[in-house]
Amino acid sequence: MKKIAVFLADGFEEIEGLTVVDLLRRAGLEVKTISIMGRREVTGSHQITVLADCQYEEASLEEAEAVVLPGGMPGTLRLGEHKGVTETVMKFYQEGKLVAAICAAPSVLGSLGILKGRSATCYPGFEEKLLGADTTGGKVEISDNVITGKGMGAAIPFGLALIGQLLGEEKAKEIKDAIVYED
Repeated sequence: MKKIAVFLADGFEEIEGLTVVDLLRRAGLEVKTISIMGRREVTGSHQITVLADCQYEEASLEEAEAVVLPGGMPGTLRLGEHKGVTETVMKFYQEGKLVAAICAAPSVLGSLGILKGRSATCYPGFEEKLLGADTTGGKVEISDNVITGKGMGAAIPFGLALIGQLLGEEKAKEIKDAIVYED
């Protein structure tokens, strides 16, 4: 079974984090939510507290095939400042594993140089932080092993894009139909 790591920090956008986890689990993927806060409880940007599956310090990332960064503020800033997160993202990228970020979080990928020469999207106003990217303003952009999403309203297409890349477009369509999503 394919394993996915979703990093959570206080101030993450709840819909971007949890919708993606929900969709990936519906598709049969093993998803681990990983708190970088030194505790399993993580409070989102709209004061919804969730219990992550584990803390970063306990996480086993060797077998994971993808890493996901939800946006939200100040969650995105915390993700970008966390050495373990940035090292993991860079390692996954260099190994050709899937790296995905939505809303403000593509700025973390931009700061690591991952978006240079790639089509990418992000929350409006963060384009200048996607260093070297061709920013499109689209809902979702897939560029090789990098997926970026525009924001909360793109959480479902973003999650479906991850499923498509990991399990194929047929599985993504199956999940899309099952949740009665119409774009």
